[in-house]
Amino acid sequence: MLGSVTQSHRPELDEGVVEGRPTGKEKINHNLKTTTMKKEIYPKLTVVGAGPGDPELITLKAINALSEADVILYDALVNKELLKYAPLDTLKIYVGKRKNKHEYTQEQINNLIVDLAFTHGRVVRLKGGDPFVFGRGSEEIIHADAFNIETAIVPGISSSIGVPGASGIPVTHRGISESFWVITATKQNGELSRDIYDAAKSNATVVILMGLSKLQQITEAFKANGKGQTPIAVIQNGTLATENVAIGSIETIVEEVQDQNIKSPAIIVIGDVVKFHKYYDSLSHQVKYLLN
Repeated sequence: MLGSVTQSHRPELDEGVVEGRPTGKEKINHNLKTTTMKKEIYPKLTVVGAGPGDPELITLKAINALSEADVILYDALVNKELLKYAPLDTLKIYVGKRKNKHEYTQEQINNLIVDLAFTHGRVVRLKGGDPFVFGRGSEEIIHADAFNIETAIVPGISSSIGVPGASGIPVTHRGISESFWVITATKQNGELSRDIYDAAKSNATVVILMGLSKLQQITEAFKANGKGQTPIAVIQNGTLATENVAIGSIETIVEEVQDQNIKSPAIIVIGDVVKFHKYYDSLSHQVKYLLN
């Protein structure tokens, strides 16, 4: 039997996971329409992409979903200004996961979605960027489907293209880059993704997410392929007023990141398209001055 969730669950609290539910693999025939004394409840999950950070980069369809939400489960990289689009009585729960600090495990989030859909109705799962680009949105959709909960997906602007684009860096440009890679730096076991070694052999633009802690290993992979002078940008808090950028070459970027005090969350962009960034020329002049 499903447990109950009360209005005592607030975003600041660590509470909210309801115990005693069926396992995620069990296909349950729930009544999709249940009635309470207060209102009719229609269980539904909408997975929404919040975009790369700037709240003005949210889509109209996402705003509409937020305005109809009974519950919002939101991530660490979601701009909290977006929560203003929800009704005042909407239950808002922070379920963010950052390195070495998880408010909830993914399994707990999956179960929370199901519990809240049946006790409250329309659940919006609000995720940074696009929910299907390293956002685990598909896992949550699959889990809700197993309980016969109606699902919907609202794409968002992925940070992998939105952050470079907002900084003036195109991920493709005719005659310079005909394709691009989007890679997460770390595999599930904590090791550097093997795809980075393959990407280092290509002439494509390479965009690496969640890779700041492995920047030294990433640069070594590119140096091993003779790419020491390839331009690279590391962009923290892209699209926001607090954006911080380090630009250099594969040879110099580790030191540049330290000098600029770049912290996570940050996007790494590698390739000649980095030269389109508005700071690239001034940086190149500084490097030439120092070398002379």
